[in-house]
Amino acid sequence: MRRDEWGSEFYQLKNNRHNMKNRILIGLGCGLVAGILDMIPMIVQSLPWDANLSALSMWIVSGFFISKTELKMNAILKGILISYLCLAPSAFLIGSEEPVSLFPILVMTTFLGGVLGYGISYLIERLKV
Repeated sequence: MRRDEWGSEFYQLKNNRHNMKNRILIGLGCGLVAGILDMIPMIVQSLPWDANLSALSMWIVSGFFISKTELKMNAILKGILISYLCLAPSAFLIGSEEPVSLFPILVMTTFLGGVLGYGISYLIERLKV
């Protein structure tokens, strides 16, 4: 391998790492925003802080997975799918104690998951990350 080829490959590897970090930051940031939006009605309802922090962490994790997952599907559907997968363990616990409360959770997860999927996809394409 010639020296100039090695330099080019090194630059590409360095650039790929930089892009990977940016994708992660976009996912975490968008997930944080979605988590805060989800927490607002929960705080108004005076729900316990463990429920609020659980919702916030679910959205941050969802944002991370949406930004790092390469599924060949619509960005909105990808966001909904990954958000439901992240919700599933908590949904079993919530549903066993309060099945009626699952309906608003599912509605909010569908809405915010779609918005999160679209928003992350839009930012990644717009910033060319």
